[in-house]
Amino acid sequence: MSAGGASAATRRTVAFLRRFVKPRILSLTAPLRGLQRLVEMLSPERRAPFAAEIPGDWTPASGGAIATLFYLHGGAYLIGSPRLFRYASCAFARAGFDVFAPAYRLAPEHVFPAALEDVLRAYRTLVEARPGPFVIVGDSAGGGLAVSLLLRIRDEGLRPPVAVALSSPWVDLAATGASMRENEERDPLFTRKDILLGARAVLGRQSGRNPLASPIYADLSGLPPLLVHVGADEVLRDDSTRLVARARQAGVDAQLEIWPCVPHAWQLMSFLPEARDSRAKAIEFLKARVAQAPFSDAG
Repeated sequence: MSAGGASAATRRTVAFLRRFVKPRILSLTAPLRGLQRLVEMLSPERRAPFAAEIPGDWTPASGGAIATLFYLHGGAYLIGSPRLFRYASCAFARAGFDVFAPAYRLAPEHVFPAALEDVLRAYRTLVEARPGPFVIVGDSAGGGLAVSLLLRIRDEGLRPPVAVALSSPWVDLAATGASMRENEERDPLFTRKDILLGARAVLGRQSGRNPLASPIYADLSGLPPLLVHVGADEVLRDDSTRLVARARQAGVDAQLEIWPCVPHAWQLMSFLPEARDSRAKAIEFLKARVAQAPFSDAG
């Protein structure tokens, strides 16, 4: 648990979200997609020069790069794009990472496993084209997608990342964690019903316990070191606590930090002190693992 209480900015943000956003959360997909289209009109795509066939957004490091960072955005698999979250990529680029955020198909037009297929193709292309260490960062649905991607990387024998940092990962689309009910009132954004309705749009006819859709049910052995941050009041809290527990049982170096009061995926709310602190810790973790990577991985 992070020391101390939440900042005044976080308390105000939580109160606003709980009063004005949470009651309307299910109706926000269409307007947010409209905002996304506007952002994309104003922000031309920047594909990686060494992988121009892969849709996505390339943000080179400020100065010399220490590693390639593969960034998977969130949005419940229903909204989001690399350009909408470019500001997050830029924060990691300023810290010394070359950042590639792959585009992936969204539900309900494209159900599971479309997003996983897209990011696997992108990762495979990048590791074939780029020497040196890779790290992966994922927020919310992107965090769950990151874990599913790790399973495919492991099973296909691809060059793995040296470390992975996850923020409020959604890894159980069956919504079985105890926090789904315990935190329904406290969570500033979601209820269990919201999570289940979103999952149904994503899964199509697949089960919420499919281990590639919900990697909480997968064999997690052989995964790289993980850092997981989650809010204490999230309905998704136990997605993170159980993921880390199961990873540790499988012999994975997995770290968990639970933050008080913060809303889901608060790291994306750059105006919050806790967002800056969480991202700084993630960057520190990734850099430490890159520094420890074998010379063969470092290029």
